[in-house]
Amino acid sequence: MNFRRAKDTDAVRILELLDQVARVHQKGRPDLFKAGSRKYGEKELQEIFRDEKRPIFVAADENDEVLGYAFCKVIQYENDAILTDIRTLYIDDLCVDERQRGQKIGEFIYRHVQGYARREGFYNLTLNVWSCNTAAQRFYEKMGLQPQKIGMECIL
Repeated sequence: MNFRRAKDTDAVRILELLDQVARVHQKGRPDLFKAGSRKYGEKELQEIFRDEKRPIFVAADENDEVLGYAFCKVIQYENDAILTDIRTLYIDDLCVDERQRGQKIGEFIYRHVQGYARREGFYNLTLNVWSCNTAAQRFYEKMGLQPQKIGMECIL
């Protein structure tokens, strides 16, 4: 398996994987997520490919087919009233093709993103996970992540 930055030719495959993630979220919280929608469209994806502060990494097989991805964002609050100036690498979205799950591809992606963050001098690696996605929660806990903050709601 190969770990690399995403490129323009990966767009169609990444859009397919974004659809898979959207279906998981829509199934888990149909009150919040619109059916048939996805987090990013083709135009937005092309913009992200060119944004150095929003790297997308992929795991690809020997034929260079994308098996999964991690969308990342560089976050740094400088001169904030209460937050320190640390640099965070935020995993905005991580997906492994539903047909490839259980083969440690997610771990491969996560560990490589973690290595990238260390090499680039980030203070921490963060992400959000929807509580309706218990499989993802278990995966991230297995990777060593622990809660930093918890979002709560009361549906009225």
